[in-house]
Amino acid sequence: MASGMRNVCVGLVCGVLAGACGGPVAEPEAELRLWVEQAQAAAEARERQDLVGMISPAYADSRGNKIGDVENVLRAYFFRQHTIKLVTSIEEVRLYGGSAAEIDLVVGMAGKNDGVFGFSADAYRFQLELEKKGEEWLLISARWAELGEELH
Repeated sequence: MASGMRNVCVGLVCGVLAGACGGPVAEPEAELRLWVEQAQAAAEARERQDLVGMISPAYADSRGNKIGDVENVLRAYFFRQHTIKLVTSIEEVRLYGGSAAEIDLVVGMAGKNDGVFGFSADAYRFQLELEKKGEEWLLISARWAELGEELH
């Protein structure tokens, strides 16, 4: 599996977690920030099923990935990394009618592994699209790129 897709999936998870900073926020935005925090905690704990549960079964992105592809990438990444640490920064949260949102964020991720150097590190920019179904927010699509490159 391409390391870019692996990093993206891990980044998606991380991105979901990124937003515990700032002052008082509107309720939907606070829910989204909590969603990101929960995703970060699940990623660092390597809880793949918890992360997959935060993604819509209808997930699709412009690269042709579906939820099963994301789950497979997470499985492989968690298998290879002994520990995972994420540093996230939410740049913007945009709400659309209280049931749709976009989150722009940057995610730095590092993992301890059995590789030559014993660790790996990457940084990506993400634009996540979420939809509120009932009481929960679910990831429905994402765009990403390595830091400094154009999203696609």
